Amino acid sequence: MAHAKTGRQRDVQTLPNSNRTPPIYLRFLKQWDIQLMVWPGILLIFIFAYLPMYGVLTGFMDYKINTGARIFENTWVGWKHFAAFFNGPEFYMVMRNTIVISLLKFIIGFPAPIALALMLNEVRHLMFKRVVQTITYLPHFMSWVIVAGLVMSMLSTENGSINILLQKIRAIDDPVNFLAIPEYFWSILVSANVWKEIGFGSIVYLAAIAGVDPSLYEAADIDGASKFKQIYLVTLPIIMPVVVIFMILAVGNLLSAGFEDILLLATNPILRPVSDVIDTYVYRVGLSNFRYSYATAVGLFKAVISIGLLTTANYLARKSGNSLW
Repeated sequence: MAHAKTGRQRDVQTLPNSNRTPPIYLRFLKQWDIQLMVWPGILLIFIFAYLPMYGVLTGFMDYKINTGARIFENTWVGWKHFAAFFNGPEFYMVMRNTIVISLLKFIIGFPAPIALALMLNEVRHLMFKRVVQTITYLPHFMSWVIVAGLVMSMLSTENGSINILLQKIRAIDDPVNFLAIPEYFWSILVSANVWKEIGFGSIVYLAAIAGVDPSLYEAADIDGASKFKQIYLVTLPIIMPVVVIFMILAVGNLLSAGFEDILLLATNPILRPVSDVIDTYVYRVGLSNFRYSYATAVGLFKAVISIGLLTTANYLARKSGNSLW
């Protein structure tokens, strides 16, 4: 004989599942204040970054801006502009400069903020630490126009501080026009980028280091670990997730060798064989000569390769347990 269910059991069965996830609109209403802060940014990105993306179609057209025709009324030419870029006489030079400059900025510029953050973390004199932080942060807030002007003044053959110093120590006899010698351009460009961004880039790593449990350092010190071993065994493993995330983003931007810095520093035409990268090539050949379809095709090629690099870097980083998605 089946046992009759008690009234309490029947009541429990009729209650809704309290663990069920509430509908999305209820969660949205509960977070309306947070959503108000997020959605304006999403809307701006959608308007200025996603809506104009239909313009990449001009890379497959012979787009003429002065005819007054609508974008879809232009002649479709398929891969014509891509083939023109790949088979062009400057393709090898542009790709070589882009890859080399990007790799130099990555190899030298990426670990530089990490090293600065690690050194600043070991400084115990608070006032000195703040002064160093302020001095290294300031260049980030200067435009490249100002930074390029400073670099040109320092390297000038007329009262340039670098030439004066080298003459004082008898390293050179006569002033050298460094910005007219192609062999020196990559070093000057990378050094200026590191000087400008090293301080600001170290902020995130300093914040990550600040979250390290001090007891870990105390335990390592008791075990006889030196400062370098504490950095290697304690600090670096804990901040590694942050390092990996920024490394993924840096790999995704490997083809973004620079635009403003190169455009302002490479004013001498003799530097073009070592300074022309994809971004400056698009500006010089595509936009300045009103070849909008050609410029779009080259820019789209760069974007596709960048997406591939980003996806590959994220896939490899996922194996270590740290990835963007």
